[in-house]
Parts: sequence; structure tokens; C-alpha cells
Amino acid sequence: MDKCGLSKKRGWKGAMATRRSGGGPSSFPRRCARLVREQRARFYIARRCVAMLACWRHYS
Repeated sequence: MDKCGLSKKRGWKGAMATRRSGGGPSSFPRRCARLVREQRARFYIARRCVAMLACWRHYS
């Protein structure tokens, strides 16, 4: 392991996962909040694409 805590086998994500493992009771709400943010972002992008396509079709 080098001085940054990264090994060649695990890489960056493996090192971060070992640091966060054993998360307390707040890990579940944090994961849920992250998933909600991701879904909200995906829905926003999809909504913008649909609006753009609708306007493009209307004005073409």
C-alpha cells in the first residue's frame, strides 16, 4: 500500500469502500438521498429532452 492508502489490487474505490464500511445508522438515509438526487436529475434531463423535441417538431 502506498502513502495515499491505495493499493494496486483495490484501486481508489476499494480504498474508499473500506474507509466507509461499518457506516452507522446514517448510511441508509444518505444512500436514499443520493438515489433520490440521481433519479431527480435523470427525470429533469428526460423532461428537458422531451420539451426540446416537442418544440423542435412544432417549429419545424
